[in-house]
Formats: sequence, C-alpha cells, structure tokens
Amino acid sequence: MANSEPIIFDGHNDVLLKIFRAGGLTAAQSFIDGRDGALDLKKARRGGFGGGFFAVYVPSPTDLNAKFDEMTKASYDLPLPEPIDWEDALPVVMSEAAILFDLERRGALNVCRSVADIRAAMAESKIAAIFHIEGAEAIDPELHTLDVLYQAGLRSLGPVWSRSTVFGNGVPFRFPSTPDIGEGLTDHGLRLVKRCDELGIMLDLSHLNEAGFWDVARHSTKPLVATHSNAYAICNHSRNLTDPQLDAIRESDGMVGLNFAVAFLREDGKMLADVPISQMLRHLDYLIEKLGEDRVGLGSDYDGAVVPQDLTTVADLSNLRQAMTEHGYDNALITKLCHANWLRVLEKTWVS
Repeated sequence: MANSEPIIFDGHNDVLLKIFRAGGLTAAQSFIDGRDGALDLKKARRGGFGGGFFAVYVPSPTDLNAKFDEMTKASYDLPLPEPIDWEDALPVVMSEAAILFDLERRGALNVCRSVADIRAAMAESKIAAIFHIEGAEAIDPELHTLDVLYQAGLRSLGPVWSRSTVFGNGVPFRFPSTPDIGEGLTDHGLRLVKRCDELGIMLDLSHLNEAGFWDVARHSTKPLVATHSNAYAICNHSRNLTDPQLDAIRESDGMVGLNFAVAFLREDGKMLADVPISQMLRHLDYLIEKLGEDRVGLGSDYDGAVVPQDLTTVADLSNLRQAMTEHGYDNALITKLCHANWLRVLEKTWVS
C-alpha cells in the first residue's frame, strides 16, 4: 500500500471559509497555486486527499485567537454566539458556494451530487467535493432556500453550528460537559428533517445538542451521520458522542467521521497540537468497537481547527495511513476508514 493510498475522502473541511475571508473569488486561484493553509490542490495530491465535504459556513464575529487561547485551559465554557439572521446569512452562503463552483470551473475539483459522481471523480484523480452547509441560518422556515440550494447541488446539511437557529440548538465549546444542554429541534426543525429525507440531503448531526440528536433519530428515515465528531468516553467534551448516541448510529447503519480537532481528541480537552496520532487511533478503536468497521471514517475539520502537529495539512495524511498500518489495521479496514465507508453511507442516504 503506497503512502498516498488508499485515497482519503473526508467528512469536513473549511477551506471555502478561508478563501472567502482571503478575498472570495479573487482568492480562489490560491487553491490551485498553493495557499497558506491546510488544504489546496498541491497538498491534496501529495497526501492522497481525494475529496470530501466542503463546508459552507457563516462565521460569527468571534476572536478566534482568544477562543483558542481559552480552550487551552483546564476547563472552559465559551458562550454560544448570537443567532444570525437569514438576511445576513444568505449572502455569505452564496459567496462561499460561488467559490466552490468557481473551483469546479477552474478544473480544481468536481462538485458531486451522487456516489457515481464521486467514483467518477476518483477514477479521474479529481477532487470529489460535496456541497455541505454547516449551520442552516441561510435556510428560511418555509424551506424555499433549501429546495433551490438542492437544485444547485447541496447534498449535506448541518441544522446548526454551535449556536441556535430557527431549527434547533447547538452545543457550546465547553469542557468538561455533556451534549445534553437544552431543548431539541423546533417544529421548523422537524419539517427540515422531513424535507431533507425527501430530497436526499444528508443531515449532519455534528454540533447538534443531544436532544436535537434524538429528535433526528426519531423522525429521520435515513442513517444517522456525524461527519466530524469523536468518542465522549475518551474525551468528555460537549462536541463528542456519548455511548447511547453511538448505539443509535449503529442501529441506523449510520456513520461517524473522526474529527482531527485536538480539543475533541485529548482527554484534557485542550486545544493544543502536541497530540500523538496514537490518540486518534484510540478514538478510532473505540468507534470501531461501538459502531463496527463499516461505520467509521475520517472528518478532519482541516482549515477549521487546530489539528495534531504530525497532520498539519492534507499533505501529511500519509502519516495517518502509516500509523494505521503499524497499529495493525489491514488494508481492507484502512480502505474502509479512508473512503469506502463514506461512499457506503451516502449510497443509503442519497437514494430517495
């Protein structure tokens, strides 16, 4: 197995936000030429990054450096950011989505609307990108925007980021803490679940609080998926999944993508990069034990989080594959973890 094989299809990255902040469409070429960040075309080729969920995200007015500094403490409780109005969120979503489609026009990636599209992109050694929205602030309560965005290519949606929307509530960045922090989905949220099921839009349960998770579990007919979350039993952070949640994901034949964000990996919950890959393997072992080999993958959060120092960019992904091999995972399991399991769950989710 070569260092860049099998290729990695990843559950979450925030490169569109970074390009948006760097100038939007005028900065899109940096994805091809090389940029100061975790993900671009050149790094993807070096690391065998084959694609994944490209998040469109509306940022809150937050001092990220202050936030990450706070998360280096032994305990912390960052307040939930204020909700963002639809009128403010929609232009940002349109701008970031425009970057995604511009990258497709430039030949940097293919926007994929089906598993067949993903397989075709992989066969052509093109990055396979899923149009994903993290936090549904740009979706109106009547869901008109959802239908239009679906036609544009939206195939995955997180009802919340870590702030409230008209659809439900997210978990705060709080350690130690359980995800059981408040009310679940609203009536609008329940209608969103139903409409996403009808359209074949995957619902991402990462960031959703525990009550909202169980509302989706009760009302969705599709597999339960958390694109970038870890095991609460190892790191008792509000962003991680409890054993009962993992049991429900297994029963639904769903999926969890391992989040590389160090605060959700470390037992002390700190946002510090000196985390060995062996700690990631502890989470993978636990998730495989709870979910089975077919329901675990990767959800890096590249360009959106502090990640382990040996995996700073997608160019470093060979370090993770090598660690998996040395840990005793065979080629078949590594292939499942790297991309096959994502394709499996999407085939079940996107079929209407």
